[in-house]
Amino acid sequence: GFYTALLLTQTPEHILSQTNNKTEILCELKKEHTGVYWYRWSQERQHFEFLLFSNTLGKATYGTNVSQDKFSVREARSHSSYSLHISHLHPSDSGTYYCSVSQSSQLLLGSGTQLRVADALPLPPKTAQTPVSKKPVPRVTKSKAASREGPCSSLIWIPLATGVLLLLLSLVLTAYRLYRLRRRLWLRIHRQ
Repeated sequence: GFYTALLLTQTPEHILSQTNNKTEILCELKKEHTGVYWYRWSQERQHFEFLLFSNTLGKATYGTNVSQDKFSVREARSHSSYSLHISHLHPSDSGTYYCSVSQSSQLLLGSGTQLRVADALPLPPKTAQTPVSKKPVPRVTKSKAASREGPCSSLIWIPLATGVLLLLLSLVLTAYRLYRLRRRLWLRIHRQ
């Protein structure tokens, strides 16, 4: 049976590469082993394919119809990590790659590395957005909007209008006080 184990760590998790390039998947082992198996899961074909087995002496055994020119394994750090090298990449190489070790008639699988091979790589979002932000169109739109508002923007006329209203209110209050004062004086004068 197969089950994923934290005893095997794979890096990177995702690879996006172009046709005819090459790539590398690293598998770090925290378990005693006699060698490393490599498998590929194809979502398109719904197929789990054995690629190769590399023993601790560096000898590789390849699966049926697996090209030795395309796949190779290199060992590093005294049997604790192995790297799978894939060359002459083709879209048919796309899939999820797993490193694996055998333990008690079971295979411990690594975390998996998803490889996608495309004839042409898409442009990253930042590159695609940069020319848009450099266009003067948004600035023209803003200036049109500003001209529609008139010479004063809302940041200026709102406080200005508030100030005028407060001034008018204080004038009304002053006029009312003067009116009451004049009335009092008039009443005093007429009482005498």
